[in-house]
Amino acid sequence: MNVHLECLSHTPLLGHFDPPQAVLDEVSALQHAARERIAAFDPELVLLFSPDHFNGFFYDVMPSFCIGTGAHAIGDFGSLAGALDVPFELATACASAVIDDGIDVALSHDMQVDHGMAYPLEHLIGSLTRYPVIPVFINAVARPLPTFKRARMLGEAIGRWARGTGKRVLLIGSGGLSHQPPVPEYADAPEPVRRSLDGAGYTLSEEERAIRTKRTIAAGKAFAEDQRTLHPLNPAWDNGFLDMLEAQAYLQLDSVPNDLVSALAGRSTHEVKAWLAAFAALSAYGPYRTGHRYYREIPEWIAGFGALSARPLGA
Repeated sequence: MNVHLECLSHTPLLGHFDPPQAVLDEVSALQHAARERIAAFDPELVLLFSPDHFNGFFYDVMPSFCIGTGAHAIGDFGSLAGALDVPFELATACASAVIDDGIDVALSHDMQVDHGMAYPLEHLIGSLTRYPVIPVFINAVARPLPTFKRARMLGEAIGRWARGTGKRVLLIGSGGLSHQPPVPEYADAPEPVRRSLDGAGYTLSEEERAIRTKRTIAAGKAFAEDQRTLHPLNPAWDNGFLDMLEAQAYLQLDSVPNDLVSALAGRSTHEVKAWLAAFAALSAYGPYRTGHRYYREIPEWIAGFGALSARPLGA
């Protein structure tokens, strides 16, 4: 077996506003089990698909997709901070292959990443640097958004390249599922917020970042009391999406409009495209089987929270 996949929801609210201990124990147990599977697999390369939350990518230049040849995590919400171990030559080769395969992807020699990438590295691996990792950003919050079809095609192109390396490759997708935290919309944002979305947020002061953190924690507390304060979670959408991944039937998503997904499950639900890209990359290795499925609505974290692993048939 030379490929393994783990997908996991992420949350910045872990440790800031948590669900009951029994739920925390469930999540901790599933993460621990995933870490053990990954350690047994012992990857030579990690491909990490994840979004950003206006911490590293802004409207001054907002790509649909970006591959990092170098990256550092900012440590927002108390997540891990510091440089990722990004293999420059391999990441450059990956980006070149994807472009040659017909997918126009941006490149960053110093990608700034937030909890969206730090969370899965911390909770699935335990470190930002234990394994070489190539970060793949997928825009999930800044309109206009990439389509499901393009995210799938991106994943397939990366999977074809990864298969050709001959390395043991770990695919990680992180994000979603249904949720709509208080991320501002550019169209109706006041001027100071627009400046932040246009790039001023790249270098927030500690005080400014603390304000963002407190605002999100307050939103989680309010949402736990009353799901009408934000877009409600949608377990039917979440489980339907997981069903499609398990059945290898995600081509059905090609024709699903972005606006429909936002209306059904919240504007940040587009983070599931990171899961889709990871599974599409896995499909380049042939048919697969899934396992270790988990799903629970966790309003304290403003999320339909899930996990799913997969590996090729016969592995």
